[in-house]
Amino acid sequence: MKAGKPSTTAEHPEADVKHIVRGVVRRGLQPLPSKASISLRVDQDVLEWFKAQGPGYQTRINSVLRAFRDASV
Repeated sequence: MKAGKPSTTAEHPEADVKHIVRGVVRRGLQPLPSKASISLRVDQDVLEWFKAQGPGYQTRINSVLRAFRDASV
């Protein structure tokens, strides 16, 4: 089936083109983001070290900050 050309399917033979065209696509509630986007200044050598560890350096920075927070309690 080409994009932009609606048609019926074997699964839904009762649907005709005019119903498909007028259909409304609805998405459920989107999950709330679990993280906040911030701007943080760190020393260049610290950032380079985290980046040198490979992909996911922001997650590792978050883990280090979380461990520090948990150790401080």
